Amino acid sequence: QVHLVESGGGLVQAGGSLRLSCAASGRTNSPYAMGWFRQAPGKEREFVAAITWSGANTYYADSVKGRFTISRDYAKATMYLQLNTLTPEDTAVYYCAAHKNILVLRIQPDSWGQGTQVTVSG
Repeated sequence: QVHLVESGGGLVQAGGSLRLSCAASGRTNSPYAMGWFRQAPGKEREFVAAITWSGANTYYADSVKGRFTISRDYAKATMYLQLNTLTPEDTAVYYCAAHKNILVLRIQPDSWGQGTQVTVSG
């Protein structure tokens, strides 16, 4: 497993942007896919985006396609999520996650961060 720590959340007005970061430590030499999930108040946690170990493939939920961009920096063992054109519906706690298999990651990651709050005011 890898240890994950998110940062970069905050309060932003609708239409604004944020960049979330997820720093990985621990068993980072073994290949692992990484992704983001979010949980809004009163709702279940949902998949947002994922990226393969190589970075060659990315996946997005339909609700964020064209607005959010996932990327990773191997030298820094860090993953990013650029959030653009934010709406109040994007308000949630955003969680970083990891798993060696990206298909399993989208369903049941085996590593989670503690979460970072994103609040979008209307």
